[in-house]
Amino acid sequence: MSLRLSTVILPYRRWHEGGRSAWTRAEELGFHTAYTYDHLSWRSFRDGPWFGAVPTLTAAAAATERLRLGTLVTSPNFRHPVTLAKELISLDDISGGRVTLGIGAGGTGFDATALGQEPWAPRERADRFAEFVLLLDRLLTEDGTEGVSYEGDFYSAHEARNIPGCVQRPRLPFAVAATGPRGLRLAARYGQAWVTTGDPKLFENGTPEQSVQALRGQTEKLADACAAIGRDVAGLDKILLTGFTPDRGRPLESLDAFVDFAGRHQELGFTEIVIHWPIPDSDFAADEKVFERIAMEAAAQLT
Repeated sequence: MSLRLSTVILPYRRWHEGGRSAWTRAEELGFHTAYTYDHLSWRSFRDGPWFGAVPTLTAAAAATERLRLGTLVTSPNFRHPVTLAKELISLDDISGGRVTLGIGAGGTGFDATALGQEPWAPRERADRFAEFVLLLDRLLTEDGTEGVSYEGDFYSAHEARNIPGCVQRPRLPFAVAATGPRGLRLAARYGQAWVTTGDPKLFENGTPEQSVQALRGQTEKLADACAAIGRDVAGLDKILLTGFTPDRGRPLESLDAFVDFAGRHQELGFTEIVIHWPIPDSDFAADEKVFERIAMEAAAQLT
């Protein structure tokens, strides 16, 4: 199976001042999917422009024809399954069924406190994530006139209707971000894809070789989670979001460097590699000409 190449476009530019052109150019370059972060603000971008993920993806859907679109990732930090489901079926409809929902447990950054709450403890975060995914799956799958009713520990719904449902059936695909046992079980049960950024403990002082070993361990645990419910892990796409392993930006320094990096991870079973659209003067700075050459030529060398 050939390796798919996708990109993630951070929503920091006004739509008519470079925002739109990045999405249309991503389609021209042949990327499989263009994702965006679903945050209220993010790290070093907190004090600058930052736009909402769903409106941005809606505009991108109207500006493109073939490119798949998605979030990397949406989390429960400031989302509720009932309102999110309504936005997603609308986006899936506008795009003609080109949406993938990347979904994760969320972190302890700005999103975790923006609504005035205290950051959740790791146990509560995991509990909320499990309930969030379960209810969202029902809301996007059960589109009858009786609606969805649910009463959980953290989320509830009362006769919530999502008629006519998703264009994609039985619902739009979930790409579940996870590295721990509970998250991997959710990916195995509900995911059409699994997402990882590698082992964060290795980012500062680890080596690329250690990162590959850690990712091999994650894929093996995912296979175990699938086997436990009788699912073939081969049917689950495996997505690596780059930029957070010890390799950092080195894979984007040349076409050969990227092909070497991607090939090593393809051997682990990854089916999709996601690279950040270049952002000058940031952790995602890269030569745009090299980036475009990778987009156009790398896939052919990774069949």
